Amino acid sequence: MNTQFDAIVIGSGITGGWAAKELTQQGLKVLMIERGRAIEHIRDYTNENKAPWEMPYHGFGDASVIKRDYHVQSQGRHFDEWTQDHFVKDSEHPYQTDPDAPFNWIRGYQLGGRSLMWGRQSYRWSDLDFAANRHDGHGVNWPIRYPDIAPWYDHVERFIGVSGSQEGLMQLPDGQFQPPMQLNVVEQHAKRKIEAALPDRKLIIGRVANLTEAKEGRGVCQNRSICARGCSYGAYFSTQSSTLPAARATGNLTLLTGQLVQKILYDKRSNRATGVMSYDAATKRGAHYSARMIFLCAGSFNSVGVLLRSADGDFPQGLANRSGTLGRYIMDHANTLAAVGPVPGFDDRTSFGNRPTGIVIPRFRNITAADAGFLRGYSYQGGAFQRGWVRGASGPGIGQDLKTNMRRPGPWYFAMVAFVECLPRKENQITLDPQAKDSEGQAQLRIRVRFGDNERTAMADAAAEARKMMQAMGASTDLSFNEPGTPGTSIHEMGGARMGEDPSQSVVDRHNRAHDMPNLFITDGACMSSSSCVNPSLTYMALTARAASFAAAELKAGRM
Repeated sequence: MNTQFDAIVIGSGITGGWAAKELTQQGLKVLMIERGRAIEHIRDYTNENKAPWEMPYHGFGDASVIKRDYHVQSQGRHFDEWTQDHFVKDSEHPYQTDPDAPFNWIRGYQLGGRSLMWGRQSYRWSDLDFAANRHDGHGVNWPIRYPDIAPWYDHVERFIGVSGSQEGLMQLPDGQFQPPMQLNVVEQHAKRKIEAALPDRKLIIGRVANLTEAKEGRGVCQNRSICARGCSYGAYFSTQSSTLPAARATGNLTLLTGQLVQKILYDKRSNRATGVMSYDAATKRGAHYSARMIFLCAGSFNSVGVLLRSADGDFPQGLANRSGTLGRYIMDHANTLAAVGPVPGFDDRTSFGNRPTGIVIPRFRNITAADAGFLRGYSYQGGAFQRGWVRGASGPGIGQDLKTNMRRPGPWYFAMVAFVECLPRKENQITLDPQAKDSEGQAQLRIRVRFGDNERTAMADAAAEARKMMQAMGASTDLSFNEPGTPGTSIHEMGGARMGEDPSQSVVDRHNRAHDMPNLFITDGACMSSSSCVNPSLTYMALTARAASFAAAELKAGRM
């Protein structure tokens, strides 16, 4: 095959798929390299339609296998026996943490990456988020603001399909939405009661990349809520259902799977990245591919790992790291179950189908003025649900009476999970551990992340406010936690190659281009300079589309 391309895209997940789509549609010849196996849309969703009794362990999985191979991955909310093949085996892909600072690094190494099993929550950031670092002095100033990225949010939302409601909130900008999914009867009740008692907050349906209207060969959501198995309808956004078909349709894409990028190659004379060295997992042979530009989209921590492993004499601390900030200022949202409990009075009502999204209560702290004893803010996700048949495992009963009772829907509950913004801190860092090698002989990543006093103070406030809202809706609170869960649990890891104006304080510029070389772009979560308190994936996609448009224009103008 040809080994010379206009662009190489490393990674095929949410951002890699977008980079490939945008660059190929601009007429560039693109090589996309994925370290994992190929999964083709529809054909390879092997467990999508299997009933529990068709699974060896009825969907729960083999406990001994999970303990041995998936002890971290099983902490992800979309992990089960149907989806476990979409997650890495921890036994085969280890990483290092400090004994007193665990981190749950949830990953999927296959074509499409985590786009196959992401939560699909899709939210725009506001200028409250992009200006936060400058406002309070934590982290480097973002060199962009909401008007810079708003057109790219439009572009991404129109293509992927995001269902949601128009709310007019400054802290959570509206977008180009398909019709929203509907709140269930208990959520409607909660909305009325909470907004009447506490008018500074709103309860809205989650904005989710699941289609409520068919588009471009993709069918509408069937309300099965089994998205992470893969969806043959194409009803949720994934690389397989959306960006990969678009890139392939141009005839400009070459795709390689099972190829681990070991390093990015650099030429000192031209100050350019010249290509990549990769390793074929099946043949155990290396290869070299050249390109006029590189898009690094391997996932936040893996992208940082590629740059650290690409160190040479000119960049001894990692490629594009003259600032010394590569690997630092990594973040994940602090989250915990802020409140859950039963809601009386609705046991004669039930719902139809399995809606694949919940509710959101957007940030209401520190909006127009500092009104809390902490910086920035938090939001909630969750919703009302009826307990299913598995409640029989923990309740009283035996025999036919138990079976009969389990055939009926259980009592209604309401849950609120708080997501707290994590401040960027220099000491939160990814490094290479030279003493621990992976199966390819490369140094493993060592991840050091601890939440600080600001996250803990905000989390305690979030739990107290959740209990207040439960009381307002007439519900009791069975559980409420004040402390954040293990970092990584949100699966929103970001940072490590942050965006900034000053090359001495950041890795990439306002166009996601490395300060230290003009043809290297980092557009996944590694580029994030702060974390907001909402899901970041829509912002990753918008930044990638924006950077690809800029890069293609630079290449065509002869400046690359």
